[in-house]
Amino acid sequence: MHERATTSAHAYHSLRASSQKPLLVCYSHLRWDFVWQRPQHLMTRAAKNYDVLVIEEPILEVGATPHMRVSQRGHNLAVAVPILPEGLSPTDVLLHQHNLVEDLIDNEDDRARVFWYYTPMAIAFTRGLECDLCVYDNMDELSLFHGASHELMLLERDLFERADLVFTGGLSLYEAKRRRHRNVHAFPSSIDAAHFAAARRGRCDPGDQANIPFPRLGFFGVIDERMDTDLLDEVAQLRPDWQFVMIGPIVKIDPKVLPRHANIHWLGPKSYCELPVYLAGWDAGFMPFALNDATRFISPTKTPEFLAAGLPVISTRIADVVRPYGEKGLVEIADNARDVVARAEAILKRPKELWLAKVDRQLATGSWDKTWASMHQLMLSAMESKATRHAPISRLAVRAE
Repeated sequence: MHERATTSAHAYHSLRASSQKPLLVCYSHLRWDFVWQRPQHLMTRAAKNYDVLVIEEPILEVGATPHMRVSQRGHNLAVAVPILPEGLSPTDVLLHQHNLVEDLIDNEDDRARVFWYYTPMAIAFTRGLECDLCVYDNMDELSLFHGASHELMLLERDLFERADLVFTGGLSLYEAKRRRHRNVHAFPSSIDAAHFAAARRGRCDPGDQANIPFPRLGFFGVIDERMDTDLLDEVAQLRPDWQFVMIGPIVKIDPKVLPRHANIHWLGPKSYCELPVYLAGWDAGFMPFALNDATRFISPTKTPEFLAAGLPVISTRIADVVRPYGEKGLVEIADNARDVVARAEAILKRPKELWLAKVDRQLATGSWDKTWASMHQLMLSAMESKATRHAPISRLAVRAE
């Protein structure tokens, strides 16, 4: 999944010198190798139409000379990390980021250029850089996450002003943002159904899961302030004979706050490729999201992924899970620990055939391939509407097809 060959900025220029594709520069607050999610799904597909360059947030190293660490991650896709010395002022950090990005893309002036933002914070060092199309893929309401700065909200205002096109990661986020821009479109979390359908075929348990008894309820994803650890604690105590398998990195919270019982198994992060093997050994999915600011607008990618794996799911009342999955009877919605237990008991007993047929009809309506194709068409249309920039528009339209 992660082809990696680290190169210098000079080598990157040499590699791209003969390319005829337009350039898409993606500014991301998420590390490419952290958790495989929306940016990776979309950018790997974008690489069919563009040379994709993902710019990550800086890494500070003692005594470093400012430079870009570039690694190739597959055909037409590279990841660049600014390496900066420790001790710089915030102003100098931004200046170095600006200069490093400018140096990396300055040989691309003869090609159409798309800037694709996942974080408004990147506006602070890219204001002076030109692009032919500016896209904001607003996948989360970052301003509501733990530790978010007031500056982020101000920079998002600037990003809305610059953006030609805005995508949102869910319907509730679309409803919150649609009046802030003239060209906003909702693209909820999609699915690589074939990848997760491998879980339906069943496989041997991985070593760290093999000795866990049944029944098993599982969660995978980032474990942070969005998880209702009290709910998990209470459910685990209500049903000590059930096993709770928890997969994912722990970030922004103290691991000491996580409930520790014999039937809760914290297995740590797993790669995207490994996930179906683990899900194949579960009886149900469990999404114990807290109802707080950080989850108000989330559209969990794992919802359709659980379903593609053939797993019944119990979730707390997250708006973009209730609509459409809860309303269509595809996911069970629970409001408290006893409700979780009651709904889990019901789905563990019921036949799955009719439910699975309904699940597959829903999953057939969308995919990451279809999502990217729809986004790309909107990008081409937005370029065509920029009547004052005919030359770059024609290059993008021809080369992106």
